[in-house]
Amino acid sequence: MSRTIKAGGLLVTALALLGPALAACDSALEETVERTAAAPANTSAAPASAEPGTQLHADVLYGRVTTIDGATYEGRLRWGRDQEAAWSDYYNGTKDENRWAVHAPAAERPADRHRLEIFGVRFGGSEGSNKFERQFMARFGDIARIEAHLAEVQVTLKSGTTFQLDRYEAGDIDDGVRVWDGKRGVVDLDARRIRTIEFLPTAASVTAVDRLHGTVRARHGAFTGFIQWNRQDGERADELDGRSAEGRVSLHYDAIRSIARQSRDSALVTLLDGRELVLSGTGDVGDGNLGVYVDDPRYGRVLVSWDAFDRIDFSAAGRGAAYGDFQPGRALAGSVTTRDGRRLAGRLVYDFDESETTETLDAPLLGVDYTIPFSLIASIAPAGREGSGARRATVRLRGGEQLELEPGGDLGEGNAGMLVFAEGRKEPDYIPWADVAQVEFDGPAATEHNSRP
Repeated sequence: MSRTIKAGGLLVTALALLGPALAACDSALEETVERTAAAPANTSAAPASAEPGTQLHADVLYGRVTTIDGATYEGRLRWGRDQEAAWSDYYNGTKDENRWAVHAPAAERPADRHRLEIFGVRFGGSEGSNKFERQFMARFGDIARIEAHLAEVQVTLKSGTTFQLDRYEAGDIDDGVRVWDGKRGVVDLDARRIRTIEFLPTAASVTAVDRLHGTVRARHGAFTGFIQWNRQDGERADELDGRSAEGRVSLHYDAIRSIARQSRDSALVTLLDGRELVLSGTGDVGDGNLGVYVDDPRYGRVLVSWDAFDRIDFSAAGRGAAYGDFQPGRALAGSVTTRDGRRLAGRLVYDFDESETTETLDAPLLGVDYTIPFSLIASIAPAGREGSGARRATVRLRGGEQLELEPGGDLGEGNAGMLVFAEGRKEPDYIPWADVAQVEFDGPAATEHNSRP
């Protein structure tokens, strides 16, 4: 829905455009809870206990969901019924505004226009450059609370930092949430009914979930960790769909040993019993595949595209990260060295966006997209300008490994530059990305002494 009205528009026009939003608000008052037929409801007063001998895992999402009519549901969570299910998975959305844009050079700032707001829906607003528009992405383990409103979604991190996301842009809140509630059984909550989601440490009584784990081999290396096949399937009970010579096939991942790319539109699937099937013709296999997420501890997370994918060998999983393993983010701090030799130190804002250690650097290499938390990064040296240096950016990790990444994403020409808040100063120094020679990040001990600007 467009939320911009040209200057000079009449109020009646605004009210007319508001109609769909009011209709949505009205429909949100209706009961939309669905009981899934796929899983029996648990009518006991507490979540079902694990079977004897079953290992308990604390790495699955858990929380309390409150609806617009005050009802509460508590238990294991899964986004969109069959999508994100673990603390290491990511919540996505679009930031409503960029809090750092006020520090940009005046000529580059988005033009502020008068905003008309009716029942929480804003008309008008910023126009001009979209240079400072940003996506939001955070691991569920870094989030304390999500609160949905008519026009915005507020996300509060464990650090206390809040982000306002645009409700009308594509975001994970629209997928709804499945809750394994101890009293009501399995409940699917439509996004329109959700008011708040409070994340909590996973209860000890939650039965273990067998998550997908394995090693993905790509053009330039191998990545091992928890898996989301096709950006979605993350549990061994999920199904891989495809077409074989005999017709359509659906296979539970717990029956699969490996998947190997055979052609642009097909894959060779080897089962645990040794049988082999060539599957094609669906989004799960072939060029319709959206890619494979791997939570590799070395890098945080990578997305291996179908073009770069070679094969995956599934393996047993160890313990995944629990909610308490995700510590609150700290302020990014360090120094920026410019191409003319100046060095500026203090609190850092990277690309007019990332300002905490839990936020991520996003950049590609040969069909693999890296999503690296800044807590893992020691330094970044951008690619040299045309004809003046290296064609790739150098990212040095705290573990000692050095990555040579393509100048794209957060390392590309679209980077809006760096802000450096020197100690004791409220206004930052601005360094255009083209002038940055190197960024060095302080470690945890040094960062703790830096305050927010």
